Amino acid sequence: MMTAEKVKFQLEIPLNSSKGVLYNCISTPSGLAEWFCDDVNIKKDVHIFFWDGSEESARMISKKKDDFVKFRWLEAEEEGEDTYFELRIRVDDLTGENSLLITDFADDDEVEDAKDLWEAQVTKLRRVLGC
Repeated sequence: MMTAEKVKFQLEIPLNSSKGVLYNCISTPSGLAEWFCDDVNIKKDVHIFFWDGSEESARMISKKKDDFVKFRWLEAEEEGEDTYFELRIRVDDLTGENSLLITDFADDDEVEDAKDLWEAQVTKLRRVLGC
């Protein structure tokens, strides 16, 4: 059975935080464990994310300091999917405010659920950042 193509979606969430602090939250194991997951282990370029007894592994496929990190779930990689999730810091040229631009992929019928999940995670990030 052919699997349906995943749909790319983006969320942009304003976060009143400095680029350095925000980048630390999206790129380091300790930063990610504060809002994205319960814990993170790293083996070479693979991040193993833990949530309530389950775990998912993702390869960090690219990053740029104070700009973005990009991961690909190993499961997607093994299935030959060209999907990823990216956390990018976007600075508004006019206001100078930072926002987090999240790019991810989900099945067509799961996009809204995936967006809700990201929103919930970012609510935790807001608390961590105090904004």
